[in-house]
Amino acid sequence: MKFRAIRAWILGRVRYRVTRGGILFTVAVLLTGAGAFISANNLLFLVFSSMLALLLVSGFLSRLVLSGLELELLLPEHVSARVPTPARVRLRNLKRLTPSFSIELSGKRDSLSGSPPILTTPLYMPLIPGRAMIEAPVDVTFPHRGRHRENLFAISTKFPFGFLRRSMTVELRRETIVYPALEPQQDSEAWFAEIAGDIETNARGAGQDFHRIRPYETTDGARMVDWKSTAHSGTLQVREFSKEQQRAVDVFFDRRMTPGDAVRFERAVERCAFVVWELSGRDVEINFRSHFFSFAIPEEGEVYSILRYLALVEPLMGGGPSPEDIEGSTDPANLRIVIKAEP
Repeated sequence: MKFRAIRAWILGRVRYRVTRGGILFTVAVLLTGAGAFISANNLLFLVFSSMLALLLVSGFLSRLVLSGLELELLLPEHVSARVPTPARVRLRNLKRLTPSFSIELSGKRDSLSGSPPILTTPLYMPLIPGRAMIEAPVDVTFPHRGRHRENLFAISTKFPFGFLRRSMTVELRRETIVYPALEPQQDSEAWFAEIAGDIETNARGAGQDFHRIRPYETTDGARMVDWKSTAHSGTLQVREFSKEQQRAVDVFFDRRMTPGDAVRFERAVERCAFVVWELSGRDVEINFRSHFFSFAIPEEGEVYSILRYLALVEPLMGGGPSPEDIEGSTDPANLRIVIKAEP
């Protein structure tokens, strides 16, 4: 059992794959060898032994090229799911004198979790000199939100003759908090447009700062009419002023979920992240509430604290009170947004 475990570990880290050129060359070796043994021709034996030597040298050099390589992945501070994120990779050659030729770096699917590789486009490096480091930009894509601790990569080469592709699996153990996807869902854009309209309406009032001149509405008072603009345009125009204090937005995220609604819960998490992210770019005060968590922007910090919470949040099973009921009273004049895993 111990030998099988060691063999599985070795095969899991280093893999060999014969290329099309390698198959053709192997067939040529077999035919040459058969011809040499049948005809007993010394010249054919010499050619046959040279071809076998090429195969041995190819395997030795490919192993030498892949040895002594060290990989490092540099990610930005904030990463979202399902969005190509610019990153950088550093590949060091720790060998003192021997360079590494024709190195290809690619992502690898995790066989245990089934997660797709985060590096979707292979990166080719023709030469890494001894005791040197190559740094290159790449785009990585994390498939889902959450805590990512292990990322698998494959370093491979077909050097020197292209008969054999030798690949080595590299496991990077680094914890990365991936935020939910911030891209809008099917109906999120139209839904948020209504919210943005309500925010714009809340910004209008009878304060001291001039906001704009707009056409007259039936709810406007006569004292708001701008007679100069009315005479110029021929239609009633009114002056609109901004409020002295802008109303805040209360966002409630309901973690309650019934069994079997995991997909709806993830959709609700992404919708909440999208709303909070869009609101943070509109210079409004945000009071975020959920079960056992509350955060205010900009009072307590930036929007990334809420996104980090949504990256790690888990559903609350078994029911319970809503976030509006357990987090205390809020200003009833604030705009209220409730997000939950709706059926």
